[in-house]
Amino acid sequence: MCGFVGGTNPEWNFTAALTSIAHRGPDAEQLVRSSPFHVGFRRLAIIDLRDVANQPMFADDGESWIVFNGEIYGYRALRIELEREGQRFRTDSDTEVLLRAYLVWGDDFIEHLDGMFAIAIWDARVRKLELYRDRPGIKPLYYFFDGKHFAFASELKALTAMCHGLEIDETALFDFLTYRYVPAPKTPYRSIYKLPPAHRLTYEPDRQYLSDARRYWQIEVAIDAAPRDSSECAEELRAVIDACVKDQLVADVPVGFFLSGGVDSSAVVASASNSTNDLKTFSIGFDTAEHSEVSYAREVADRFGTDHHERTLTKAQAEAMLPSVAGWFDEPFADESCLPTQFVSATAREKVTVVLTGDGGDEIFGGYRTYSRYSRYSRFPTWPKPFDNWISGLRDHVSGRRAKKALSQIEWAFSDDVALWGKLMNALTPAEKRPYADEFGIPADYDHYWHYREHWRDDLPLRTRLQIVDFNTYLPGDILTKVDRTSMSVSLEARVPLLDRRVIEFSFGLPEALRFADGELKGLLKRAYRGILPDAVLDRKKKGFGTPRYYFSAEGPTELQRRLLADFRDRYGGS
Repeated sequence: MCGFVGGTNPEWNFTAALTSIAHRGPDAEQLVRSSPFHVGFRRLAIIDLRDVANQPMFADDGESWIVFNGEIYGYRALRIELEREGQRFRTDSDTEVLLRAYLVWGDDFIEHLDGMFAIAIWDARVRKLELYRDRPGIKPLYYFFDGKHFAFASELKALTAMCHGLEIDETALFDFLTYRYVPAPKTPYRSIYKLPPAHRLTYEPDRQYLSDARRYWQIEVAIDAAPRDSSECAEELRAVIDACVKDQLVADVPVGFFLSGGVDSSAVVASASNSTNDLKTFSIGFDTAEHSEVSYAREVADRFGTDHHERTLTKAQAEAMLPSVAGWFDEPFADESCLPTQFVSATAREKVTVVLTGDGGDEIFGGYRTYSRYSRYSRFPTWPKPFDNWISGLRDHVSGRRAKKALSQIEWAFSDDVALWGKLMNALTPAEKRPYADEFGIPADYDHYWHYREHWRDDLPLRTRLQIVDFNTYLPGDILTKVDRTSMSVSLEARVPLLDRRVIEFSFGLPEALRFADGELKGLLKRAYRGILPDAVLDRKKKGFGTPRYYFSAEGPTELQRRLLADFRDRYGGS
């Protein structure tokens, strides 16, 4: 797990850019000039700890190179395959496996890979830079292009440290009010972009040509999959998860587990117990038992005999951490669960360098109650736009929490499909955003829900349709961004085995009814671990890993969004 930066303008301060992401790689640093690029790397050593495995890593020609952030699962088997192709290796690292895979198979090398990764490869043979981001969007990858100079980096702060004269993109800030994060490919700056998950990009410096981002993979949903026995599928799912967890336990440093007491992280710990007896688990609680899940986490830890560590995040600690959010994310980000995630990361880093988490289980197995809420409201007809505007306008004349809640429910009931989903995701509504639209100069016909709409598929069954939207929007934009930035803020690598390609493709290759076996959210996953995990964990009501609302007094989600947006504009608005 590491961080990198590169670019074509020799006047940029690459040293400052590398320093800004030192937290991503405290173990080694290297900055080289490889015409036409400067390229730098900060290393958190995980596999093959020797200096020979440092990056940038050059090919045998001494000119082509790779920088890579992440881990490649099953890289040892891939190495054997490459050795059969005549490749000879200098290191035991997955980085060299990646580089040689590209040199042998070209662009097709990506089809041979599974893992979490952001990759930049300079191919001196054809003088092209290739960028790749992993399928779910676990690892971040940013790039800058102004028509003349090009740059890329693992975090936004590295680009803002060296690319000056940046202009704010008001549409990105406006979108933040809808999604609670800035959706890809946007960033708050007009010349800087996020490479979307499962996409690749090509830059040719000799002609200053930047390709469009191209998708190299997408989920193939089995719409008409044949019926299967749910018990057999549960056993097969458990075997798939076991294989993925085993692959992700590979490291030359200590490995641990986040254990929230929910089904997903508990399943990962249960699976790991089949491969190792060295199980270190980490949990975070809150001030009151009503909001804490540590009792469930403790029950799982006791069942599998883990070396368990618990801490409590207090209200005072959470309030003290809030100003750090801007430094972690470099752009407005309003998921307050980043605070306990950073706190548990810091706790784990005292003992281990790598953790496995349960993130992604809700999107892959269907764990959100929002799906049933959506189905209740989606039965109503969509009303004409003028009537929608009239109802929204009533907000200016309605006071009281109950009256406003009733008005919101009316809005939800008669919204079109995508708008209904957007409104149920608990962000600001178009009516609440109206003052910002005037201030930012956003046109009246702006599509508030464009990011959801580009992944909306009417051909899919309802719950699967919403899962696909979540997988392509909320998962990379919120959940995975949160986990990456908070864990890496303390130089901790977080791996997510439930987002292994094998798990994703297995789950979405099943009929929807099987995924929701027994009519339950995550029904198949629960059936797979029935008798292995405690019933109290499998049967309890879902509880998100969020900071208790009372930690921020009366500040609700929308108020927090407004505050974070104001903080960002005060800090960076003049860039």
